[in-house]
Order: sequence, then C-alpha cells, then structure tokens
Amino acid sequence: MSTLVAEAPLQTSATPVPPSPLAAHPGFQRLFQPDALSVGLILPLETHPGRPAPTMRDHVRMARRAEELGFGALWMRDIPFYDPHYGDVAQIFEPLVYISYLAAATSSIVLGTTGIVLPTREPLVLAKQATSIDHLSGGRLVLGLSSGDRVSDYPMFGVDYETRGERYRDAYAVLRQVTEVRYPVYRSPRFGEAHGVVDLVPQPPFGRVPAIAVGQAQQSMEWLAGNLDGYLAFVPDPQRVVAQGAQWRALVAAAAGEGVYKPLGAGGYFDLSADPDTPFERIPGGFRAGRNGLLDYLERLRRAGVSHMALNPKVSRQPYDEIMDELAEFVLPHFAAA
Repeated sequence: MSTLVAEAPLQTSATPVPPSPLAAHPGFQRLFQPDALSVGLILPLETHPGRPAPTMRDHVRMARRAEELGFGALWMRDIPFYDPHYGDVAQIFEPLVYISYLAAATSSIVLGTTGIVLPTREPLVLAKQATSIDHLSGGRLVLGLSSGDRVSDYPMFGVDYETRGERYRDAYAVLRQVTEVRYPVYRSPRFGEAHGVVDLVPQPPFGRVPAIAVGQAQQSMEWLAGNLDGYLAFVPDPQRVVAQGAQWRALVAAAAGEGVYKPLGAGGYFDLSADPDTPFERIPGGFRAGRNGLLDYLERLRRAGVSHMALNPKVSRQPYDEIMDELAEFVLPHFAAA
C-alpha cells in the first residue's frame, strides 16, 4: 500500500493477504452497481429547518420505516461538538456508536458514515470499531471518510488543522494495513508501529471493510481514485455531471486498471418542493426539487455513472414521514437498491 505522508512514509514489509473482492460485501453490493443508482438518507430522519439540533424522537421507528420502504442506506455524519458558527449537529449521537445501535434494530439497510473525520481519529481504534460493526451488522457498514471542515474541532483534539491532509493519508494507510494484513509490520510518522507479532481481532468478515472518500479530503483526485473504494461528492450540477462522471472513471482506470469499478456517489441537503414539477434548483448545501424534478435529476445522474444519492431532507418543511412516503411511492421504484 502506498502513502503520500509528507514526512516519513508508512513503511511496510509484510505481504498482505489478497482481500476478498468487494463483490462479496453485502452492503457495498446493495448500494453500488454499475449503470444503476440507489437512494439513501442522511440522518437525522427528522426535519428541523432553522434549528441546529433535532429532537431524535421516534428515531428507531423512522429507521425501521426507511428500511421497510426500500431506502438503500442510512448515513451518519461525524460532528462531535456544537459550533454556533455552523449551526448544525447532525444526528447528535456519535456515528459509530449509533450505527451499532441501529444495526441491532434493522436487518438489511446499509449503515454508513458521511464521513468519519479521519485526521482526528486513532486508526487502530477505528479499525477495531469498523471490523466489529461489520461483523455485528452482517456486512452492512460502508465507511465514509472525510477530512472535516470545522476549524474549531481541531484544537479540541490537539491536532493542527493544516496537517489534516497528511494525517488523512497516514491514518488511512494504518487502517488498511491492520485490517488487511495478517500480523502487519509498519512504521507510521504519527500512529505508532507494528512488528509482526500481533494481529487485529476481529478480522473483516468479508475480507475488506469498504471505505469511500467523502469529499476530496485534502487529497488529489488521482490519489482518491487509486486508494479509496469510491467517492461521495457534493450534489453535482446537472449540466456538469456527465463530465464529472467521465473524469472519475478515467481516474479510476488510470490508477487501478481498466475495468475496475469504484462507485461515484453524491450527497447533500434536499428540500422536497410541494410542486411535483419543480426542477433542480441549487440551495445552500444541496438542492430543491419536486418529485418529478427529482426523478429527472436522478436519471441524469444515473446516465452519467453516479451510483448512489444520499439525501438529507432536514431542511424540508413538511413532516419527514410524508417525505419518505412520497419518495417511496414515486422515486424508489425507479431507483431501488440491489
């Protein structure tokens, strides 16, 4: 595994066991298929426009309802602190703890992160958490990894905000080594070293825990295409998505080989318009559309090679139950998860 850490790179000497292909991972397969698009929801499953925090009432019932209606995934954001400057605390609960809780309350829906702020995480602990959750959920974890954009968080962790790109690469290399190499040997500039005498337990149940980039994470797109299992971008402009999809596929082919499939996804805020024919309209952090406008937009994305759309309707004005019902009736039949 390569790494681009600015100081001393991660040094490895163990021969990795070839990982099982992600075709064997149930969660990855449910969400990501070439020439298809699935739809997921970014938590909380509650509208609260103008308020930083949801109430989280009935959150387990809503998660089960999302699964019953056929949504592909529930995505959790990593926001440890309330910063009034940003005015948003996502689903309040720590994402990996919450995923474990929802894994016990559901049976088939994929549970993902958008994304774990990797530069502030200890990768050995994250590795143990991720492999444990993937076991306990039956292979439903998709680990989205971001670099984070909240400057105020970094001093709380004693981390220099300007080093977040380098820390991301370093932590990711350690994460992959300890989850995919038996008795790994490595030396990291920031996260310790291993000498081939200990092994991670549990091992990934399907050979590899899928890890996708959420945003560019202070990396080059070439590096992401070569090292991550996919890329979740901000809501793309419908006029530019064809070029964006083609660029991603070209980068993957150059970095990983022709014929290698690494999905491109998108996510952001979604305001469901009462007028079903409202076309795509950009709003801060996402977009607004009626159900027919949404169908048109999602079909454009599918044709451009986008495999998943993660919607966050927290900014919508109608009750969340009604939003899910409308999407389930008119949208999900066209964009069902595998």
